[in-house]
Amino acid sequence: MSSDGGACWINGLKQDYQEIFVEEWSPYVGAILMILIIIGLMVSGMFWGIYGGLKLWGDYINNMIGIGPLVGVPQKLETLLMHRMSLMNMTLVLGAFCAALLSRQFLINRPPRLEYVWAVMGGCLMGLGATLAGGCTSGGFFTPVLHSSPAGWVMWVGLIAGAILGLKALLWTLENIEWGMQAPRTLHVPPALLSAYPLLGLAVVVALLYWATDWYTSGNERLEARGIVIVAGFAMGFIMHRSRLCFARCFREPFMTGEGHMTKAIILGLTIGVPIAALLIQKKLIDPYLGIPPTFWMGSLLGGLIFGFGMIFAGGCASGSLWRMGEGHIKLWVAAFFFAVSGSISSALLKKSGLMVVEVTIDEIDATKMGYQAFYPVMLNNWGWALLAGGAALLVWYLLVSYNECTEKFTVL
Repeated sequence: MSSDGGACWINGLKQDYQEIFVEEWSPYVGAILMILIIIGLMVSGMFWGIYGGLKLWGDYINNMIGIGPLVGVPQKLETLLMHRMSLMNMTLVLGAFCAALLSRQFLINRPPRLEYVWAVMGGCLMGLGATLAGGCTSGGFFTPVLHSSPAGWVMWVGLIAGAILGLKALLWTLENIEWGMQAPRTLHVPPALLSAYPLLGLAVVVALLYWATDWYTSGNERLEARGIVIVAGFAMGFIMHRSRLCFARCFREPFMTGEGHMTKAIILGLTIGVPIAALLIQKKLIDPYLGIPPTFWMGSLLGGLIFGFGMIFAGGCASGSLWRMGEGHIKLWVAAFFFAVSGSISSALLKKSGLMVVEVTIDEIDATKMGYQAFYPVMLNNWGWALLAGGAALLVWYLLVSYNECTEKFTVL
């Protein structure tokens, strides 16, 4: 090989690395890859959720500081690594951390002091909202819609209303509060450490693959399933970081700037995923009720409203907070901490009040005083009508977002 050929080859490899690991991916690519991972989980009999794992973290924290016994948090808890959602949340953070290292974008990002207050408030509201809705934007909205449940669409209404109210409140604070708005000094990464980031990222990949392989080949059925979760969570975090995929942006941007690319990416993911999920459900590869919360309609609507308001001030939803934690945002670490603590306390108190106590109805579905597990094919007694209802809702959402991009009729800022 000539020296010119060798140089060209090296430059080509560098360019490929730049395009894959450094330059931002399209959110449409991110949404397609995300739905493929979720479908893979469904084939394995699992579903995607975030809130359950965060609540478990909050249970541990509240028991540790003495709040748990006071509000009724269970004292005997599943281990953090064996709880499926907890493990997936951890590996999602690791996936985003790895992506940030490979792109040399990891940086400890400190917000102005006022944003810490917003993070605490937003995290607490998201914890309460997720408890009422039976999940966050993933487990309360995305997964139920994917499983053909109207509970997801009712939470969608609440999320939109909450996002609008949150944006108006945020605008008021920006116009009327001056305290704590000065940004702290930016922290700089030493050049030697920055140049080593890709090698550190590669080390994370190798370590995680070893961990997943060790569990998957252990011969223990439960560890085998957790091995799949490790890879799925890591891939989810990596993809979300590279494509900046965020449900908070999906509900926020149309009303803030009129931009709808993130929203349309989520719509695309659901458009691809809903019929595939329907096929998997009909083939009995997964029980649809596993991903449907018993909160239709009151819990889904009220929870979505509170969660939507909170995520505006927190600066991210549940999954968005996790992957931003992985790239070094301190505000999202604070928001996730209070999300977890609030979710744990809210769940315990609402169960103690009787509002969120799950009972099995005569139809053998879960129900609470905030709603029940609603499933379109059962409600409409037909899969065709169920898919038509879901498809029509997605089409209307897409048309409204596209119209707003051209006219900005729905922007509130």
